[in-house]
Amino acid sequence: MSNFNNRNLFHLLNQRVRYLSKEINSRLLDHGLYASQWSIIFCLEKYGPMTQTAIWKYLNVEAPTVTRTLSRMEKSGWVVRKQGEDKRERVIELTKEARQKFTQIQQATDQVEREMVACLSAEEKEQLYLLLKKLGTDSN
Repeated sequence: MSNFNNRNLFHLLNQRVRYLSKEINSRLLDHGLYASQWSIIFCLEKYGPMTQTAIWKYLNVEAPTVTRTLSRMEKSGWVVRKQGEDKRERVIELTKEARQKFTQIQQATDQVEREMVACLSAEEKEQLYLLLKKLGTDSN
């Protein structure tokens, strides 16, 4: 790779992430969702009710962005906000309808993910996973 450098690496990574988001958005259109909303739904399904703060920290997204997204999701019937222990704290949880639709929506996103990695062997997928975990400060 004669043109290999960090700039090219991160440019390609950014392109692939944007492509993945675009494909997921396309598949979620039938459900009235976007990839950013799906991320929140997935997070709440996996971990249960969470505070807004815990959501934006987990997703590594700015707090105002999550607040706006949650407002739209609440109006659309995907989530409910409940009073937390602290008066300023809001706990977010999925609605019954969102939980009922979860499996169907996850199947749509799973299909995109399978298509994205179809050209990789099991070993390459594991290697990619391990390499991505090394990027930045995430030690999980």
